[in-house]
Amino acid sequence: MKTNTGRFFEDYKLGEVIPHAVPRTLSGGERAAYTSLYPTRFALTSSDEFARVSGLPAAPLDELIAFHTVFGKTVPDISLNAVANLGYAEGRWHLPVYPEDTLRSESEVIGLKQNSNGKSGVVWVRTRGLNQRDELVMDYVRWVMVRKGNLDADAPETVIPELAKTVSADDLVVPAGLDFTNYDFTLAGEAHRWGEYEVGEVIDHVDGVTVEEAEHMMATRLWQNTAKVHFDATNRADGKRLIYGGHVISMARALSFNGLANAQMIVALNGGAHANPCFSGDTIRAWTEVLDKAETSAPGVGAIRLRLVATKGQAGDLRGEDGKYLPEVLLDLDYWALMPL
Repeated sequence: MKTNTGRFFEDYKLGEVIPHAVPRTLSGGERAAYTSLYPTRFALTSSDEFARVSGLPAAPLDELIAFHTVFGKTVPDISLNAVANLGYAEGRWHLPVYPEDTLRSESEVIGLKQNSNGKSGVVWVRTRGLNQRDELVMDYVRWVMVRKGNLDADAPETVIPELAKTVSADDLVVPAGLDFTNYDFTLAGEAHRWGEYEVGEVIDHVDGVTVEEAEHMMATRLWQNTAKVHFDATNRADGKRLIYGGHVISMARALSFNGLANAQMIVALNGGAHANPCFSGDTIRAWTEVLDKAETSAPGVGAIRLRLVATKGQAGDLRGEDGKYLPEVLLDLDYWALMPL
């Protein structure tokens, strides 16, 4: 058999390292396509001149372009037969990505647990994204519910990895040379600096975007994400194509510009959950809670920990009295970003 039907739960082995196919050379085309899909306006990734004043050689590509590219490489081996992508942890961006960089991915299986129904199981992997010089660009852990192909296959020994609840501020990687001492707040679009944000503050990003089927399909193809639930309407009982979770992440991050225009670079992903499915026709809104703040050794640069929530509902609403996510909540993402002091 020459075609690939994808891995099923019983095909994963603890400790296995899976190299993913098809490296991807990025260009300004990805920047243009990303900007056409999402209303992103962050100055550092938009302007070479703004980036140079900030100590970088040029405008890096958006951090989520790197994430989607690295993630997309893993799909044929990790989540082609997934029921759902369940969460993220311990994510760090180690190097900026620039046009002409080539990214590839590899994943290590670090946890396995068969579900009680015997029809699926959860697979934990740690994925590493590397550039053409074999330098680590980013890494993260994610866990995925994957169907079993053979329901009679023996369940593996259950191993659930212990994961940090957050990336320590001391472990954040600030890009070499980054310097916000000459930061131009007028060009950035807002005057709000690191010292003006308070832990516990909730920011309603006001704007909303209605998701279109065509945009979602374009994004999924752009990142070479081959998961069946995003392409094949017959793959789900309801006959709907599931909107790629990364599309929701990028849309919410772009919407967060209104109120967090100076949160210029994502440097860590502490945790995340796709709380409820998103479908074409849903209108995504976003709000953010400030969770923590830390200083860095880079001149003029502070770190801010943010909870970004994508929702079809109201700002500030997250869980019901039962502790479960409200049905209108689509995404709950915890990340660190860099901001001028």
